[in-house]
Amino acid sequence: MKRILFVCTGNTCRSPMAEAIFRAKTADQDYEVRSAGVGAFDGQPASRHAIEVMAERGIEHVHQSSRLDDGLIDWSDLILTMTASHKQAILSNFLTATNKVHTLREFVGVEGYGDIADPFGGTMEDYRRCAEEIEESLDRLSLQLLQARFRESR
Repeated sequence: MKRILFVCTGNTCRSPMAEAIFRAKTADQDYEVRSAGVGAFDGQPASRHAIEVMAERGIEHVHQSSRLDDGLIDWSDLILTMTASHKQAILSNFLTATNKVHTLREFVGVEGYGDIADPFGGTMEDYRRCAEEIEESLDRLSLQLLQARFRESR
């Protein structure tokens, strides 16, 4: 089973949306998915706009934030961050993450600007745009993981 951890700053906007969207896309597959934040406070709900954007997509996601820690690093097989600075923070603080941490967009081969902008404090449209960027990357991720499984099964 593949364990995927999505990471952002406060674990209330981007990484919970990534977790919820990926879980919905791969519900029939054997992935475990979690999210965390490099600067999160444990137990915070997802932002109101993030919840509303997920609801617009038909995704219900009950969420409480988690601060990134050694346990989550050890649990994960793959860590996907929303920005290069999140990746760097992880590499600086968690030596065991070195071979499994990537920005989401670099991992799936998106050219150009690799960060997914933080919609925190923004409008619903900012959150919709963010969710769209995340979903485009997660579509690529799903395809990559499916192809890898196919190669492994041959």
